[in-house]
Amino acid sequence: MILRLIGHNYKYAVEQIMLALFPAEKPVYSPDLISRPDDYITESCLFFKSSYAQAVTRISCGDKISRGVARVRLDRLTDKLTTDRLLQRIIKQSFYRASSSFIEAPPVWGSLTGIRPARLASAMIESGLSGKAAARKLTTEFYVSPERASMTVGAAASALAIKNRLKPGDVALYVGIPFCPTRCAYCSFVSNSVEKSFGLVEPFVRALLCEIEAASAVVSLLGLRVVSLYIGGGTPTSLPPEALETLMSALEASFDLTQALEYTVEAGRPDTITARKLEILSRFGVSRVCVNPQSMSANVLSAIGRRHTPEDVFEAVRLVRGMAHNETAAAHSGTAAHSGTAAYSGTAMHIAAPAMALNMDIIAGLPGDTPEGFSQTLDTVLGLKPENITVHTLSLKKGSRIMLEGIPIPCGADVARMLEYAASRLRGNGFLPYYLYRQKFTSGGFENTGWTQAGFEGIYNICMMEELCTVLALGGGGVTKLVSPGGKISRIFNAKYPREYILQSEKTAAKINEIREFYVSALTN
Repeated sequence: MILRLIGHNYKYAVEQIMLALFPAEKPVYSPDLISRPDDYITESCLFFKSSYAQAVTRISCGDKISRGVARVRLDRLTDKLTTDRLLQRIIKQSFYRASSSFIEAPPVWGSLTGIRPARLASAMIESGLSGKAAARKLTTEFYVSPERASMTVGAAASALAIKNRLKPGDVALYVGIPFCPTRCAYCSFVSNSVEKSFGLVEPFVRALLCEIEAASAVVSLLGLRVVSLYIGGGTPTSLPPEALETLMSALEASFDLTQALEYTVEAGRPDTITARKLEILSRFGVSRVCVNPQSMSANVLSAIGRRHTPEDVFEAVRLVRGMAHNETAAAHSGTAAHSGTAAYSGTAMHIAAPAMALNMDIIAGLPGDTPEGFSQTLDTVLGLKPENITVHTLSLKKGSRIMLEGIPIPCGADVARMLEYAASRLRGNGFLPYYLYRQKFTSGGFENTGWTQAGFEGIYNICMMEELCTVLALGGGGVTKLVSPGGKISRIFNAKYPREYILQSEKTAAKINEIREFYVSALTN
């Protein structure tokens, strides 16, 4: 698509909406390019009138021409951040309106292109709109489908419930374990096979223990409160039991978890879950475990490079359900999480039944899958009665085998059918959307949604996605997000690869100092 920007230089905003609406097109800016009859030519213009700013988009292809217009009042452009946000919004809206003559089916997310649509709905509700009014505004002003608008408002309600309970100095703690049994075909995440790099596990854990000690000191010094602890990866349960116990013992000894509302371990791969490892998790008070089959079809599992079977998933769930917290486990360190799953309902926090809550992830759009096969996967997972089900849409990542090898995947229309079935069945079984986010290059431009039974919301997921509080990330590939009271965010990146992480002791010291300086600055300002 030939793009011409007139009166502005918001290239990224124009490219975002272009890719959402015309995914097969690439942006071209050459002013001297001689166009062909089937080329799209787009002019994105921004004008300032006496009382409003106006965006006009004109799209032409051959003899067909379409025009879209959107406006915002000048008195709403109060500061640079707000001005940029609102001007980009009307540019996208005008582009969307101009595109309506050229696209067969409007995208379910309309003119929205951001990762966190619930943040927009949260702002609407905080400004005084009801949930129904916010959903209506999403559909009428941003052209979001009614189902996605409802999901977005549901996620916003969960986020606001937690936001209203958080206090200054509350932080979530993330620990990244970059090891997996094998690498899935859809994955570009930095993780090492434990079998191929077993010798790295012990030095990695030693390096992690050093970072835990350093982070603990700064958390104590600043008087921060850990409200959620999440061990993810990779696959944390790919660690040998001894290493897993050493890690969890260090976390318990280093951080005050007595006010933690949730303790999650992403066990993930069913073939890494054993009774011994679950006993360790239970003993240290883990309140939420993720068992992620991704599919319950043996053929699909084989296609994505997983070695476990559907039967392994059933066995893993059976083991998790057998690990109810008893009085001895609950007394192990006295944390709130040891009493069960801490969750928010409305604006009140309550503690659910004393057992490990179970999350299960599935993916729509995997190689070899069909709408019928996906429906069978979802129905099977529902039969296992997890408290949370996360429905991901396949993301086409450049470093994945799917992209490198050109592995065929279901079309966007089939993925749409999968997600429609999931939303209908989950709502019908009492699940509500509690967080959602979008990624680039997902099949059909769809989303990832966490669904939950009431009272079992994954607190870390909401805090992380909606950036409600600081997330201190330790371990391989961890990204610390420092969130100031005014909403300013600063990020600190850990080394991605285990070998690099093991050698990063100097960077760890610098990271801890940056955390301290961030909070000192936030307090003085």
